[in-house]
Amino acid sequence: MKEQKNLSKGVSLIPFLVFILVYLGSGVYLQTKGVELAFYQFPAPVAAFIGIIFAFLLLKGSINEKFDTFINGCGNPNIITMCIIYLLAGAFATVSKVIGGVDSTVNLSLTYIHPNYIIAGLFLISSFISLATGTSVGSIVAVGPIAVGLAQRAGLSLPLTLASLLGGAMFGDNLSVISDTTIAATKTQGCEMKDKFRVNLIIALPAAIITLILLIIFGRPETIPNIQAYDFNFIKILPYLLVLILSLIGVNVFVVLTMGIFLSGLIGLYYGELTLLTLCQQIFEGFKGMTDIFILSMLTGGLAELTSKAGGIQFLMEKTQKLIRGRKSAQLGIAALVSLTDAAVANNTVAIIINGSIANELSRKYEIDPKRSASILDIFSCIVQGIIPYGAQMLILVSFSNGLVSPFDVIPLAWYIHLLAICAIISIFIPFSYRVNKENPINYNN
Repeated sequence: MKEQKNLSKGVSLIPFLVFILVYLGSGVYLQTKGVELAFYQFPAPVAAFIGIIFAFLLLKGSINEKFDTFINGCGNPNIITMCIIYLLAGAFATVSKVIGGVDSTVNLSLTYIHPNYIIAGLFLISSFISLATGTSVGSIVAVGPIAVGLAQRAGLSLPLTLASLLGGAMFGDNLSVISDTTIAATKTQGCEMKDKFRVNLIIALPAAIITLILLIIFGRPETIPNIQAYDFNFIKILPYLLVLILSLIGVNVFVVLTMGIFLSGLIGLYYGELTLLTLCQQIFEGFKGMTDIFILSMLTGGLAELTSKAGGIQFLMEKTQKLIRGRKSAQLGIAALVSLTDAAVANNTVAIIINGSIANELSRKYEIDPKRSASILDIFSCIVQGIIPYGAQMLILVSFSNGLVSPFDVIPLAWYIHLLAICAIISIFIPFSYRVNKENPINYNN
């Protein structure tokens, strides 16, 4: 299929629209049928595959030419790098959890939190767990039952308790160096994780501090519950600390995650939670847990290459640029695109992958620092993911209340998420560290 430079063809965007509509439509339909976690029942990779079929049917060129283009997209070095990181991150999270790392983290925190600051403490606990494990859902699942029990015993507002847990989970997910969203955002924008973390932290930290202050003021319990001394082992928390510290000082992410897996494995072997055989099995379980996002990343990489070759990215860029007047409006455009996509597909990682190439093109054209565009993608996808009532985080969160709390009770009290949106928008309109994004552009048009 010959490259069609400067040729805008809106029809080439139809395969991507089919992908989104199939994924969105299935979620809406299953939601009307009362299916639990409706937006997560139809596999995203299958929706992408349907979009790819439409691309082969609609776009010009021979089958062999289109297939070669598709394979080039799937095998893009940035896509493959992203996929390998997914596998290692999954293995680290699984092995660390199996040896009791998550439980020890929760119990250590609960043991030393003053009863007057339970809600604020839950925000900090969920923040750390999500930051360490790279998953907001995992943090909510780990802390949710404990949070509900403490809220009921202390006479706390259950919606506020759940909202604090949600905010902390999204804080960590947004910043974690092993989160799916961070991996996708940094690899599509061509920047280092530690650099994106620093830029992201400047925006997220003020929102987190203000939230913590509000929770300390308004989250005091009516009665003081007896906080028991929970069992924990500090050694089992060390792998999380190792990964966080090494990532932030700039050690290669492959080395970081491998060392994290190795340390967790040694601890598990020492305490008898693992044998060499079960350690290998748990590593593989971690790999398998990333199968969906691994396949989806490869398929969307191929679909993006087909769309780009046919002029789809050029078409979308031309339409988008009519609303863009400079660097600030370009950042707002990236934020709007990823937000709308996440609202449609209810998956922040998918939203970033879909919009990664467009954001990269916009950042290069308007000279936006790649770590800045990566932060915008991650932040706004997490903001929307945190407040949509049909997102996995919200649905799992309110399920712990046994029908006492609805998503619409939690959303207004999700102070961190609202403050993060305000801080992110303000950051677009104030002086920031900019660098021309032209040195190592992501090549989507090989």
